[in-house]
Amino acid sequence: MKALVLSANNFEDSELLVPLYRLREAGFTVDVASDRRDPIRGKHGYEVPVNKLFSEVAAADYKVLILPGGRAPAAIRDIPVVQEIARSFMTEGKPVAAICHGPQILISAGVIRGRKATCYKEVMIELREAGARYEDSEVVVDGNLVTSREPGDLPAFCRELIRIVGQ
Repeated sequence: MKALVLSANNFEDSELLVPLYRLREAGFTVDVASDRRDPIRGKHGYEVPVNKLFSEVAAADYKVLILPGGRAPAAIRDIPVVQEIARSFMTEGKPVAAICHGPQILISAGVIRGRKATCYKEVMIELREAGARYEDSEVVVDGNLVTSREPGDLPAFCRELIRIVGQ
């Protein structure tokens, strides 16, 4: 089973690393995709190797999509291939887990309207304006979509992520 993480520099370290390791622990192979091959660096200095460019990703190869937060989502949200990957997962009903600023990618992809979701407080107005039904909860599950607000929500986020992928 394969999982896909979309990110770039300035990701929130724990929001990428904790789900990555939790999925690996559950038996997933996890690919980290970005706009360049160099390792990406988190806001707090952690480096994560990149093994796919966005342009090399075939969404059909993956069971689940992870969208960590930090400043990375704002940097990649307007890249057409990133939007297409997110749209593919959402329209096919595959699990998508977005935390903190991660839902910004779903907003730009135009796939959040009518969905229940949460996010970092600074993204709340944008999420609502995109037509999502915002809930201020540690984790919100709406069908195939799992969202959380911040690093403190990671235990609930990972619990629901693992539950939704059937592990």
